[in-house]
Amino acid sequence: MPSYTVTVATGSQWFAGTDDYIYLSLVGSAGCSEKHLLDKAFYNDFERGAVDSYDVTVDEELGEIQLVRIEKRRYWLHDDWYLKYITLKTPSGDYIEFPCYRWITGEGEIVLRDGRAKLPRDDQIHILKQHRRKELEMRQKQYRWMEWNPGFPLSIDAKCHRDLPRDIQFDSEKGVDFVLNYSKAMENLFINRFMHMFQSSWNDFADFEKIFVKISNTISERVMNHWQEDLMFGYQFLNGCNPVLIQRCTELPEKLPVTTKMVECSLERKLSLEQEVQQGNIFIVDFKLLDGIDANKTDPCTLQFLAAPICLLYKNLANKIVPIAIQLNQIPGDENPIFLPSDAKYDWLLAKIWVRSSDFHVHQTITHLLRTHLVSEVFGIAMYRQLPAVHPIFKLLVAHVRFTIAINTKAREQLICEYGLFDKAIKARGMDSTEDIPYYFYRDDGLLVWEAIKTFTAEVVGIYYESDQVVDEDQELQDFVKDVYVYGMRGRKASGFPKCIKSRDKLSEYLTVIIFTASAQHAAVNFGQYDWCSWIPNAPPTMRAPPPTAKGVVTIEQIVDTLPDRGRSCWHLGAVWALSQFQENELFLGMYPEEHFIEKPVKEAMARFRKNLQAIVSVIAERNKNKQLPYYYLSPDRIPNSVAI
Repeated sequence: MPSYTVTVATGSQWFAGTDDYIYLSLVGSAGCSEKHLLDKAFYNDFERGAVDSYDVTVDEELGEIQLVRIEKRRYWLHDDWYLKYITLKTPSGDYIEFPCYRWITGEGEIVLRDGRAKLPRDDQIHILKQHRRKELEMRQKQYRWMEWNPGFPLSIDAKCHRDLPRDIQFDSEKGVDFVLNYSKAMENLFINRFMHMFQSSWNDFADFEKIFVKISNTISERVMNHWQEDLMFGYQFLNGCNPVLIQRCTELPEKLPVTTKMVECSLERKLSLEQEVQQGNIFIVDFKLLDGIDANKTDPCTLQFLAAPICLLYKNLANKIVPIAIQLNQIPGDENPIFLPSDAKYDWLLAKIWVRSSDFHVHQTITHLLRTHLVSEVFGIAMYRQLPAVHPIFKLLVAHVRFTIAINTKAREQLICEYGLFDKAIKARGMDSTEDIPYYFYRDDGLLVWEAIKTFTAEVVGIYYESDQVVDEDQELQDFVKDVYVYGMRGRKASGFPKCIKSRDKLSEYLTVIIFTASAQHAAVNFGQYDWCSWIPNAPPTMRAPPPTAKGVVTIEQIVDTLPDRGRSCWHLGAVWALSQFQENELFLGMYPEEHFIEKPVKEAMARFRKNLQAIVSVIAERNKNKQLPYYYLSPDRIPNSVAI
């Protein structure tokens, strides 16, 4: 009688093993096997990290194996089981791989296809078509869209982490418990004694060092020592936490009535302000998004204030970016003066602090939360709803949405855009010239990573789609793109997301956006938070007094009383520390330990991708040598594969 050797790999994460009964049956083109209990005498099967082999004898030839069915039945108490993969050695000596990388919960079952990626058109056999359809029907019941807040992209329908499908939950909930992580942060930062000192102001700037000195690092310490300087202020718009707002000013806005006379002491080329604009030396950051927004009222004992400043910057003869004018609200007027470097020291300093606070708010809510976390969640939900595990795009993207839905659900439970092409977004802001703006490392490194990802996705697309027509006719792919647009982006044309994709080039570009957003863009705006925001005066999370309405009246005492109190400073410090840490067992860009793809051409493309990324690591490391402010957030060895923190 024909005999098959079945090799079963159990996951190595905590609680991945099981003591339940595991049954296997084979479905072939010529028949189906009986259900076989996988069990070895006097042996503890399916332990965490184990790879177990079993001989399965069948009554007659089954033909080409099409499906493997795994069933789990209770032994004593229910325990979930994480199945990595199954390998089948056929009677003829062939090996067939069946990737899984999923949890089987309760008395559940999973039906697996072999690991070859297949488009819908590749499946002509009824049982395989039925398997695709049933998998998506089941997933669409599990992964439902829900409106979290009006105006935001739709999110997963889950009130808390444990409501999520088991496959997308964190391996250990403790690792992502924000309250627990805050507590750890407070202990690590030695700031417990200040935590509850709300409404208690610091005495002066130096007083902030009481919660800083124990945890200083290269960049954060330099920020502490130089935060008041205009050069440091301007540098952060290029390479700080939020390097996406600055744009070249092509015309001075009417709402900012700044004149040459006001700023002539800052202009180094003996040109008028208008001439400097024409030569491309003037830049602008406009926080109009904050106009009319009410400040947070979560603390009834502390009044909090927001501004919507406009900041004009200048590229000096050293090609460095420095601020030359700041207006703290959008409508000009006598009580909304334009602050200048020539003003009194504390007038100018407080104006810059207001800009930094506004930048912090836009960074957290738009740049970080909306344009990386929530957009990546949209991609993840749509992927699970519309792409079966056998689809090559599912296999490509699944590593890049790992834990994203879970981290966002945790954030909605305990805390608390535009579809952009990186190179085109940079160009649209007038920030693309490496000659004019030589110190914009976010741009330089981002373009390198973008091109590496795009080359990789183009190779994968080329393997499975031999023509634009094949892309156009892939209904599962079109349903995925439509789900992103209709539900994730609420059907808004302004989002820039397409309703459909009709060419291989557009598909490669779309996949590059997904992977870059989930990996590089998130790394660029997340992991520098401790570096740039731990010195509280440089990134105040809240302001306790309104913006000044006149010049010549600001004092050091007024500034300190405007900055966050001791308690809120500590909570902020704990938050940016926790958010800047990598996850345990972090997977970085180019790492694909779960072998969803088994085909040699894709594995070769992955190897080339990793080689390209390693070359970028070397380029960035060489540039950063001896730099007082190294920029490393977009070095591929520091870019996690997905949004998971």
